[in-house]
Amino acid sequence: MKDFFESLKKRYHYAMVVFKELVKTDFQLRYQGSFLGMVWSVLKPLMLFAVMYVVFVKFLKFSDGTPTFPISLLCGTCLWSFFSESTSMGMQSIVGRGDLLRKVHFPNYIIVASTTMGSMISLGINLCVVILFGFFAHAHYTWRVLLVPFSIIQLYCLGLGVALLLASLFVYFRDVAHIWEVVLQAMFYATPIIYPISMVANNPDFSWAAKLLMLNPSTQVIMDIRHNLLSPEYVPTAWSMVDNKLLCLLPYVLSAFILWLGIHVFRKYSSKFAEVL
Repeated sequence: MKDFFESLKKRYHYAMVVFKELVKTDFQLRYQGSFLGMVWSVLKPLMLFAVMYVVFVKFLKFSDGTPTFPISLLCGTCLWSFFSESTSMGMQSIVGRGDLLRKVHFPNYIIVASTTMGSMISLGINLCVVILFGFFAHAHYTWRVLLVPFSIIQLYCLGLGVALLLASLFVYFRDVAHIWEVVLQAMFYATPIIYPISMVANNPDFSWAAKLLMLNPSTQVIMDIRHNLLSPEYVPTAWSMVDNKLLCLLPYVLSAFILWLGIHVFRKYSSKFAEVL
């Protein structure tokens, strides 16, 4: 029994060493050769926010009239960038590390996890910028900030689950990348990032659609983070919009199910990855 636990401890230590090195290498390679380097992890969402703010808020008047909508838009942009980046890069991580899989024996899931963790590091940097901007953009920081890490964990689990599932499919079907690109675009417009959820909820013909959107895990977690981090008064959540409180648990259940499904599918086919690649 002692030998078993000792062996388990060594395997865990080895896996963590590989994981840390892959996270470090992946994060450095993202900005290798660029003049600004890791500064781009902050500049990219800020530039995207600037374009969205000018086009959708100033020109098209997509706003709920609250003083926190601009900082809420920036926060939503950063959160969506993480989900989009972690799933897209996680999807291609196994194929991209095919040579490593054939040469070194270690758990394959570490490759996907290290890629998504690299995106999480970028998100952490971006959220620091959001919090800093919040002091000058009417953000209302309360004790609910303590709940944000739990939502961040949910968002990471959701992204990791999708990435594991897509990575498994991408090894066998490269068309998945093109399909996922279209799905991401559709999900982006179906998530209240560039427009407030009140625009949908206040429309008598589509008030039901607002409740349906809030039951989508990606929408629910983004709105929860905005609510707890920036503006408890102005940002609604599923709990305030959906009457059936049991139904409000659906996004959390779906997030857990997607993570389980991703792990299950990945474990089932990961043993054949090196042969296919």
